[in-house]
Formats: sequence, structure tokens, C-alpha cells
Amino acid sequence: MEQSIDTNLLGTEIVAKLKTIYDPEIPVDIYELGLIYDVMVSTDFEVKILMTLTSPNCPVAESLPREVEEKVKSIEHIKGAEVEITFDPPWSKDLMSEEAKLELGML
Repeated sequence: MEQSIDTNLLGTEIVAKLKTIYDPEIPVDIYELGLIYDVMVSTDFEVKILMTLTSPNCPVAESLPREVEEKVKSIEHIKGAEVEITFDPPWSKDLMSEEAKLELGML
């Protein structure tokens, strides 16, 4: 039964969960900010998230990846979650969604 779970549907659930996590310095969720580069769900329901931070000296560099892992692991059927931080490419305002730019008065 468990193998019939749609990993694409799980991906949608993961994105929805990521949209509940906010950068503490910017009132926009981390997904709309463009901090999430990739979300991969294996057929074993293990999740790997490739993300960045707004800067290498980000004050939540330790806690934010842990929060992402914990929230993703709380989704039903997810067996595990791993976050990999990268700064390639470095984050820039160009990675923000139109919604985030509008929220921050940048449009």
C-alpha cells in the first residue's frame, strides 16, 4: 500500500510545509524568498533539500536547516529528511518570487 504514494504529491506537501518557515529578518517564507534550490523525494520517501541562506553569516545558519528537516520529517510517510546548504549560486534578490517582491514593496 505504501508504495502507491505519489512522490509528486509528497513534493507538493513538502513545499507547503516549507512555506510555513520564515526567515527571521525578512517577513517572507523561505520558499518564496528563493532559499530552496531543490527538493528531491526518493522512492523510499527520504527527502533531500538543497538550500541556501541569505548570507554565509546568517544568524540562523545553524537553526534554520534543523527547522527545515524537522518540519519536513513531520509529514506523513516521510522517512527522513536531510538539508544540504550551498552558496553556489549565492542567494540574491533575483531568486525571490514575484509574491515575495510584492510583499516587500520591491515591485
